[in-house]
Amino acid sequence: MKPRGLRNNNPLNIRRNSGCFQGEIKGKDKAFKTFSSMPYGYRAAFITLATYLSKGQNTIEKIVAKWAPPSENNTASYIAKVEKWSGVPKEKALTAADGADYIMIVAAMSAVENGRNADINQVRAGFALQNKIYFQ
Repeated sequence: MKPRGLRNNNPLNIRRNSGCFQGEIKGKDKAFKTFSSMPYGYRAAFITLATYLSKGQNTIEKIVAKWAPPSENNTASYIAKVEKWSGVPKEKALTAADGADYIMIVAAMSAVENGRNADINQVRAGFALQNKIYFQ
C-alpha cells in the first residue's frame, strides 16, 4: 500500500487546518489534507516553506525543527537526512531566490515523510504552480 502522503497527494503530510490551498480537495483523511494532484501537494509545501521563510525559518535546521518537532519526530535524524539527500548544508541561510535548493529540500522532505524517493518532475511541477520562491 502507498504511504499516506502519496495516497493523499500530500507528500509532506500537511495537517488539516482552517486554511485552504489551491488544489486542496475534501478527502477521507481526518488528520491530513488531500490534494487533487501531486503537484498541488508539492505547491502547498512550497507555499508553507515560503511562509516559514518570512518568519525567519531559513535553514534546513529551522525548517525541520518547525515541520517535524522533537515532540513528534526524531528531528535530528530528519535534519540529517534532508541535508544529505538535498545536498544543501543544514545551516545555509536560504532566501526566496534559492528555488533550486528549495526544490531539493522539498524532494528530500518528501522522501523522509514517505519512505521513498520523490518524483523530481512532480516536485518541479509543484514549484512551477507557485510564485513565492524563485530562481536567482
